[in-house]
Amino acid sequence: MYVSVTGLKPKGLIGWIRFWKLTIPASKGAQKADGILHCAFNSRNGYQHTLTVWKSKKYMMSYLTSPAHLKAMKNFSKIGSGKVYGYESNSIPSWEKALAKWDKNGLIH
Repeated sequence: MYVSVTGLKPKGLIGWIRFWKLTIPASKGAQKADGILHCAFNSRNGYQHTLTVWKSKKYMMSYLTSPAHLKAMKNFSKIGSGKVYGYESNSIPSWEKALAKWDKNGLIH
């Protein structure tokens, strides 16, 4: 399985508006994507987090090129700041474990 953890902190009111406008279609797309095993959302310390678990990295990479996700990623810096982290796993992690890995290893975007 492949786990992807994203955290985005929207900047101001405009950032929040962009966040909701762009992430709702991307989130709905993830929930319906081929190979998705788990898709959850959480908020922590001002960051809006997504935790997705895929059958394999190949499925996750396919979703990354979907129109809704590409549009959201293209506007990432206009929405706010954040980090992403992906890794292989044998099980679906708890939020606590996934966010600990994100805190330690996430790459700033």
